[in-house]
Parts: sequence; structure tokens; C-alpha cells
Amino acid sequence: MDWLAITIDTSSEAVSAASNFLLTAGAEGIQIVDAADPVVPGVPHRASGAAVTGFFAPGPHTAELVTTLQAQVAQLPQFGLALGKGTVTTSGVNEADWATAWEQYYHPVRVTRYVTIAPAWGDYAPQQAGEIVVKLDPGLAFGTGSHPTTQLMIRLMEATLRGGETVIDVGTGSGVLALVAADFGATRVLATDVDAVAVTNATRNLALNPPAPITVQASDLLATVSLRADVILANILAEVLLPLVPQLPAHLLPGGQVILSGIYHDQLAKIQAALAAAHLTITTLSRQGDWYGLVAEVQA
Repeated sequence: MDWLAITIDTSSEAVSAASNFLLTAGAEGIQIVDAADPVVPGVPHRASGAAVTGFFAPGPHTAELVTTLQAQVAQLPQFGLALGKGTVTTSGVNEADWATAWEQYYHPVRVTRYVTIAPAWGDYAPQQAGEIVVKLDPGLAFGTGSHPTTQLMIRLMEATLRGGETVIDVGTGSGVLALVAADFGATRVLATDVDAVAVTNATRNLALNPPAPITVQASDLLATVSLRADVILANILAEVLLPLVPQLPAHLLPGGQVILSGIYHDQLAKIQAALAAAHLTITTLSRQGDWYGLVAEVQA
């Protein structure tokens, strides 16, 4: 199967906005090549600006999709973001070449002092005592640790998890958050995704890391999940979080918490309202660029 790659060439400060445009349009994965990223020996480094590429299943509406993205990109200066080149281009990617496309840009990401996400094909070794290294082969699944939403989630998890928890990771993608939860001491992790490709890839990524108490299953949000958890994780776009939020209280144990991200700044108010309607109180709100992550718990 061939995939359609749509690349937005823009400024470093507009990376979050460009990523949101592509994800909202239905991208199955995101590749970011940014001049603002640290220089890594042996990895090609962009001189200026950023290229944000979304990978799409081929369809009949490519021209319409590109036109919509061009219009969105043209509006970046209205939001105080530098346009950069401001171009939108397309190319084809064969599924067999997908891994190569990832390997061209994917390098270890030090998310926190204690957590590093590293490609499975590399030879990264811990740089300090106590450092957690999660090995990933992203494949067709989203979640390499490089996107602000994933980094927000891991930082909030580091501050929240104390060990011994039962955790549900909704929309697991590559499985990265489930793996990090286990590394933080969760004793049971259920990772779910509606996408069969993600379920397969997350299962494959489990095998790249030390054995962990993680189960992966297909589910449309929490529709087929009976487990109740101490912590529920969800790093998915606000459009998907909104139908998830009403399902959360019934799947939380007493004193349970939810950690959510994937919330673009213009969707925050909607998520706050949905949480309040579900009797969930936000206890921590964190921002990285244009993205938000939060921790909430059932109102006493």
C-alpha cells in the first residue's frame, strides 16, 4: 500500500500548529524535521525552519485536502506565528519504505531528566544512573516522544505515578505511554486503540523492551473495557477526547486520576467544560507551545 505524504514547510514556532492541521485532517502519523532540534551526530540537521509531514491513506480527495491545508497555513501570521516558506507539498511513500522514512529523522529524545525515548535500531545507552530508556519502532503508529503532546504526558505521568497503580492507556498508538507507565512502577497496564495497525505495532514495541505487565487490546475508546483503573491516560486530539470524557468516571477506582493531552489551545475551554460536566476537577494544567496537558480527578 502506498501512503500520501503531505509536508508543510514552515517556521519552528509554527510546528505545533502545522502538526494540528495535519492530525485534524486525518494524518496517521507525523514526522517533524526542525532546525530548532538539538544537533545529533550522524543525523542530518535542517539549517532553518521546519518541515512537518503527515502520512495519509490514499484517497480521492487529495487536491481538496491540500487546498484546505494551504488555506490554514496562510493564516498562521494572523495567530502571531511566522509563516516560514509556507508551502504545502505532496509525495508518495511505499509502506515498505516507511521504516526508512522514520529512520532518516528519528533520534533519541530526552523527554525528562529520567526518561529517554530511543529508536530500536540505535545503540543508545543510558547517560546517567536511573535513566529509563524506552525503545520504539514507530512503524505506522504515532508516538515517538518528539511531539509536545507526548512530552507533556510523560512529564505529568512522572509527577503523578508513584508505583503500584492500575493504568489504562487509551489510544496507545506506538505503546510509548504504556511502556513509560510500567517503567514508573504501574503493576497493570491495559493499552487500547481502535486502529488495528496501532495494536499490532504497540504489541511489537513491547517485545523491544524488558518484560512489562502490559496488555494490548482493540477498543473504540473505553467501549469494550471493563477494567477500572487508578490512572487513565489519553493522548489524543480534543475531538476524540470529548466523547471519551463522559466514559472516564465509570472506569476510575476511588481516588483515581486522568492524565490527558493532545489539547490544542483553542480546544481547551471545550475540554474543561466536558470535564466539569463529568464531575472531574483539574488539579494540574501544563502547556508546551500551543498544546495543553492536564491531570484531573473525580470531585469529592
